[in-house]
Amino acid sequence: MTDDKDVLRDVWFGRIPTCFTLCQDEITEREAEPYYLLLPRVSYLTLVTDKVKKHFQKVMRQEDISEIWFEYEGTPLKWHYPIGLLFDLLASSSALPWNITVHFKSFPEKDLLHCPSKDVIEAHFMSCVKEADALKHKSQVINEMQKKDHKQLWMGLQNDRFDQFWAINRKLMEYPAEENGFRYIPFRIYQTTTERPFIQKLFRPVATDGQLHTLGDLLKEVCPSVVAPEDGEKKNQVMIHGIEPMLETPLQWLSEHLSYPDNFLHISIIPQPTD
Repeated sequence: MTDDKDVLRDVWFGRIPTCFTLCQDEITEREAEPYYLLLPRVSYLTLVTDKVKKHFQKVMRQEDISEIWFEYEGTPLKWHYPIGLLFDLLASSSALPWNITVHFKSFPEKDLLHCPSKDVIEAHFMSCVKEADALKHKSQVINEMQKKDHKQLWMGLQNDRFDQFWAINRKLMEYPAEENGFRYIPFRIYQTTTERPFIQKLFRPVATDGQLHTLGDLLKEVCPSVVAPEDGEKKNQVMIHGIEPMLETPLQWLSEHLSYPDNFLHISIIPQPTD
């Protein structure tokens, strides 16, 4: 992969200032103070909120506590989506800190997966990495790795260790020099305006004539109305990691540098904010 290590670092160390408040419906023995935390964009809510959980449980009785879950303005937050994706999709036009409500009862079974332990997060993360490598290298790279390499990827993410993670992850970002890129680009496109959770399809980074496909090419193919609205007025923002990459950016470069640790490009399409 081309070595823009500063970009990789900036992505990894991206943080969202967040204020956690206990839902008013929860029964407490004394008032629950809000809890402030810088959330890592590349991680998962249930992986980085142990302190939040402990903070609120201190003012609650044991019998009033069941599985923790989080909500923003009435929307339950899917723990299996990376934090940065949740913020971009739901809250990128709101003022900081991000105000998240904490619940310990009335788990929304229809909206969220249960997350009883860190093992569940690890299993979800590794299945995404494997799916991404199936698209990029027909699973050859991930299958050639040893179990300890898989563990190092996970521990790097869990413990926020950039060098530990990238020592292994860089192998997943390589490709033969003669091929100009991966087999297919692992991506998911999310929109709040549709019921469909996300769009995912096979898309090659290089066109048949050898030209590199761009982010704009991908959007034209997958959701054309976003790139060229009928009246010509820009109605949407296309966001990855809180920024709007230029539509001319080669998809291969984006995949190598702006993928989340699960090796997917998570692309949010959100309505253009009105000033």
